[in-house]
Amino acid sequence: MKFITEEDLRDLYRKETFSEYEVETGTRITPGARQFLSDRQITLYDTENPRKKQEAKQAQKEDIYSSPDAVNPDVCNRKLFGRIKSLEAMFLTVAEELLGRDILLAQKVISLKKSFADIKNIFEGGVPCSPLACESCTWITEENFSQDLGDCFEITEFHIQLSKGKEIIQMHRLRCSLRELEFDILEFLDRNSESGKQCEEMIDNLHKIINTISQMICSAAGGEKCQRKN
Repeated sequence: MKFITEEDLRDLYRKETFSEYEVETGTRITPGARQFLSDRQITLYDTENPRKKQEAKQAQKEDIYSSPDAVNPDVCNRKLFGRIKSLEAMFLTVAEELLGRDILLAQKVISLKKSFADIKNIFEGGVPCSPLACESCTWITEENFSQDLGDCFEITEFHIQLSKGKEIIQMHRLRCSLRELEFDILEFLDRNSESGKQCEEMIDNLHKIINTISQMICSAAGGEKCQRKN
């Protein structure tokens, strides 16, 4: 059996640099030669890492991600689940940032996180554990609580000058991220048409949370009367 040494590889590398090295049949590579390739981040194909196996894995990966029409349903599930988990973390981040400024507001965000957990529960095939109650105001009522009502007013640079400007921006950031989740749910529905009822329930719960945050923003902005811009 022939052995390929570090010196053999150095000679080859001096003549012409390379990014891959395949060990021929009936040939072994010494530990020193293996380290030489590793130090230079050269991909080694041998009995432990055969080229055909790697090429098959790459082809499979490209097949899953290359075309929207060929997306694996399991990938769609994991993508949406990951998005939901990311937003759960954002609720905690916003609550932590608010804690030192307005403990009551932070507690409300934590309470909303528990309601948001219902969305994950529905996604996993369960039912809402703690339906979010509507605290009606001039614009948001029990009848339209689960609808997309948009923002009551646009958040601008003016609002960062208010005494609760930071709180307003943090809640608005959370609200924007929640709105993005709706599009992720709709994309999931496109790939899983049989999940229509499930997605409808998720979106209804999402709208309730968003509308509640809108009320919190209005209150933080000093809204003793409805600031809805029609």
